[in-house]
Amino acid sequence: MSEAVSLPATIDATEALLLAHDYVPERELSTAVFLALRLQRPLFLEGEPGTGKTQIAKTLAEMLGRPLIRLQCHEGLDLAGAAYEWNYARQMLEIRLAEREQIDRAALTADLFSPRFLIQRALLQAIDPAQPVPPVLLIDELDRADEPFEAFLLEVLSDFQITIPELGTIKALQPPIVVLTSNRTREVHDAVKRRCLYHWVGFPDAARELEILARRVPQAPQALARQIVLFIQGLRRLDLYKLPGIAETIEWSRALLELDALVLDPATVNNTLGVLLKYQDDIAKVQGSEAARLLEQVHAATRV
Repeated sequence: MSEAVSLPATIDATEALLLAHDYVPERELSTAVFLALRLQRPLFLEGEPGTGKTQIAKTLAEMLGRPLIRLQCHEGLDLAGAAYEWNYARQMLEIRLAEREQIDRAALTADLFSPRFLIQRALLQAIDPAQPVPPVLLIDELDRADEPFEAFLLEVLSDFQITIPELGTIKALQPPIVVLTSNRTREVHDAVKRRCLYHWVGFPDAARELEILARRVPQAPQALARQIVLFIQGLRRLDLYKLPGIAETIEWSRALLELDALVLDPATVNNTLGVLLKYQDDIAKVQGSEAARLLEQVHAATRV
C-alpha cells in the first residue's frame, strides 16, 4: 500500500486522479465519488455486471493509499461472517485452564468477552479505531445477500459503529470510505439507500469504451480496438439474456491479442464468442448470420 494522500478538493481533481489510475469515469460518477469523499457518505453503485462498480473501490484504495477491505456478499451471509464472532474454541480452552488453576469465575467471565477473543470480520475491521488510516470498505454485490442482512448494515452506514452486546459499541475514529455495489438482481431496501449517495453505472458509449480499452489493453492496435468496441456496442443492442460488460470487452481484447488477430473476421468472432457471452442461448443467437451482420456494420464504419 502506498502512502495515504489527501482527498481531492474538486470534481476535476477527482476525475484526474481516477484517470491517472486508468479508471475512465463519466462526469456524473466523478461527481458522486467527490461528494461521497467530502461528505463522508457511503456510495451505493447499481448497474449491470462488468461495468466497473467493484473496480471503483479498488481504484479509490489505490489512488488514496488506503487499505481495501472487501466483504463479498452471498446468500446466507450473517453477522458472524460479515462483522465479528467470538473465538469459542479459544474461550473453551481458557475455561478449562481456569478450572484447573481455580481462577475467580467473575474475572474469568469478564476476560472471556474481551477483545483478545474477538474475531474481526470485514465490517468490524473497517471501523476498528486501531486502524492507522481509514480504509476503503467494499460491500460487493449486496443484492446477493438475504434481505434481513441489510439490517446489520444500518448502524455501520449511518454511524460507522457496531454494537457488540458483550463488549459495547466500537466506533471508527475516522469514517472509512464505503462503496456498496449491486447488480440489481433484487431491490435493496430503502433504509440502506437513504444512508448512501446513489449512482447508476451504465454501459459506456463507444468513445469512452475505446478510451478504457486504450488504457487497460494498451498493446491492442488502434484499428482492432475500434472494431472490438463497435462490435460489442452492436451486441448490446440485441435482445440477449446477459449483455457483455466492460470486463468482457477487456477480456476479449486480450484473447484476440493472444490469437494474433489484427482485424475481426467471422471465424475468429464465432470461435471466441464464449469470452463475450456466458449463456449458450445468447451464443446460439449471435453465432453465424447475426455475427456476420454485425461484422459487416463494423467494417463499413471503420472503412476509410
